[in-house]
Amino acid sequence: MSRNDPAADYDGPPDYRVIGRHALFPQTSHDEIERINFLAQMNRHLAANVVPGVKQAYEKRVVPAFEAAEGRPIANRHEARKALLADPAFQTWSAMRRMTMEQRQQAGRWTALRQSEQLAEKARELTEGDDRLKLDPALQQPRYVSAVDHHCMPGSYHTEYFPGDVTNGANYDHAGFVTTSGLLGKYSDGGGHAVARWVKRNLPDFQPRQILEIGGTVGHSSLPLAQAFPEAEMTIVDLGAPVLRYGLGRAKSLGVDNVRFVQASGEDLSIFPDASFDWIQTTMFLHELSTGSLRRIMAETRRLLKPGGIVLHVEQPQYAPEMPLFEQAMRDWDAYYNNEPFWSRMHEMDLDAEMIAAGFARDQLIHGGVTAVVDRDLFPDAADDDKEDYGRKAAWHVIGATV
Repeated sequence: MSRNDPAADYDGPPDYRVIGRHALFPQTSHDEIERINFLAQMNRHLAANVVPGVKQAYEKRVVPAFEAAEGRPIANRHEARKALLADPAFQTWSAMRRMTMEQRQQAGRWTALRQSEQLAEKARELTEGDDRLKLDPALQQPRYVSAVDHHCMPGSYHTEYFPGDVTNGANYDHAGFVTTSGLLGKYSDGGGHAVARWVKRNLPDFQPRQILEIGGTVGHSSLPLAQAFPEAEMTIVDLGAPVLRYGLGRAKSLGVDNVRFVQASGEDLSIFPDASFDWIQTTMFLHELSTGSLRRIMAETRRLLKPGGIVLHVEQPQYAPEMPLFEQAMRDWDAYYNNEPFWSRMHEMDLDAEMIAAGFARDQLIHGGVTAVVDRDLFPDAADDDKEDYGRKAAWHVIGATV
């Protein structure tokens, strides 16, 4: 490593300017780009440089203080989190992380709002009359969606500010770079490519013809599946009309044609008959569901799956007994401070038992893991990235089933 090359020492996110753009991607000014770059770098700094200090404070101060006061070890993640709340290291990290998320949403939201009418017009030009977009204006948003601004995004995925609006889809697409620090790649689709690669490696003879992703938003994780299996028809279901309009426009401008976007609730997909799909997918979706809705969605996946088909759920790891209490408490941060109220409950559930209750046999269950597939020339490969922020690393667990 040369002392004359400062860039050789750089271990941060790639520059936002190298990300992929498409016809619906918001235009960004110099200042907007630098704001996003700063926030992405702040997220990486928190993971690489601040979290290790929080862990040290937990081990050296928080645990001894708890044991001295209570006369016993910390028993669970809830006690660990409450004990951490009194420590300045955790307070500093938590405040900075919340601030970064709020500023990420405001940065992305401003860019999308200032050109919302132009973006809506582009979406209309790309999607009007296309029967691959099926919206249901009468669809009622369930309370577990309507009452939550997920990860601090005002209006979450579903809110429309005027007819034909795509603002929240545009915000989610272009500024999500901040949250992952670029670890999902050029089009924020590294997770989808990882799942497609996992399926091809582990199920080499599998040739799906009908694929469904529930909660697919703008298609980040869905389009790679459609690209990997071009003979298949990919259906993306979501509750939010803005993300679906944006998603179809994005797909068409990226040249992915074997997709359709449907507004519906994953809890009731009676618009599709039994055994309609060879492959049903969710990606970082289960943690945004109430317990009841999660169970109803799992039951629907069993009903909709064809014989010989697969269901795959990609998520952050569950709180297994072998996971250290510090890690559990840090992962639980999203439930308390990042508008993810179902995160904690979902991650303590026995998902194997939930799959069995939905109608899958224990010997049909699938377990695995995936790590984002990205362009090494432009982006750091997530497999080589050792900066763990307990929830932001681009690596996930897979639980699923076959019938």
